[in-house]
Amino acid sequence: MVAKFDLYQHVTDQIIASIEAGTPAWRKPWTGERGGAPFPLRSNGEPYSGINVLMLWLVADEKGYRSPYWFTYRQAQAAGGQVRKGEKSATVVKYGTFEREDEATGEERRLPYLKAYSVFNAEQIEGLPAEYEATSAEAPRDLGTETDSALDAFFAATGLDIRTSDDPRAYYNIPEDFIHMPPIGTFHDAAGYYGTLAHEACHATGHASRLDRFARFTDRKAYAFEELVAEIGNCMTCAQLGLTPDFGQSGAYVQSWLRALQDDRRLIFKAASEAQKAAEWLTKPQGRAEEREAA
Repeated sequence: MVAKFDLYQHVTDQIIASIEAGTPAWRKPWTGERGGAPFPLRSNGEPYSGINVLMLWLVADEKGYRSPYWFTYRQAQAAGGQVRKGEKSATVVKYGTFEREDEATGEERRLPYLKAYSVFNAEQIEGLPAEYEATSAEAPRDLGTETDSALDAFFAATGLDIRTSDDPRAYYNIPEDFIHMPPIGTFHDAAGYYGTLAHEACHATGHASRLDRFARFTDRKAYAFEELVAEIGNCMTCAQLGLTPDFGQSGAYVQSWLRALQDDRRLIFKAASEAQKAAEWLTKPQGRAEEREAA
């Protein structure tokens, strides 16, 4: 007997495989910056990696920082600067290992550790050399990327409120229940646009009027867990639509959020289960129509 092909399990397996193989950092597939640096750098110019990239992007976006450089308090002083009074730091983490002797066997064991430390953006520091100054925000560029009428019809049929403006951000607004997307012309390709839209649409399925996911995941890990759900759901939805998911990029994105959850591998399977529900909600218009009628 031939086993039935499980698309959702296949997507989950692909993402896990890409995580285990190692993948490049996640990159947004559109042009334009609202304020944050395109890639955060340490004071010596070395790029951050993993979850630190996402954590510093979030802070830079919220605060509008345009300098890519981040310093510890001591590094700022060593560079001739001084953190301005009242400035709040951002948190980054360092992963490493140390050796400890096993009391039972006498053998050396290599154990992992996680250390958090505080950093400040160059824009929070006075007296730094000019080389650390903020860079100009990248303006959105119209690359001529065109829409796909069938895919537009698919997302329109979900009934989700999808808005577009020149604001170069893609996000789902939970309180007001709408998705915001940059213009498709600013994306490098249509697949990047619709993949990003699928990610935000998966977030939207968590609303109380749909799958009510936000109410069930309310602890301090909820944000990271929700990002796992949305990115895995994005891959599942794209696969259903005939788009080829970028498993390498999604794997890197998922890996970063798994690190935020202390590498709890069990959570990727829990997230995959929730992602499957999200993808099924998006791809089953009849069920959505019945829900709306009942409401």
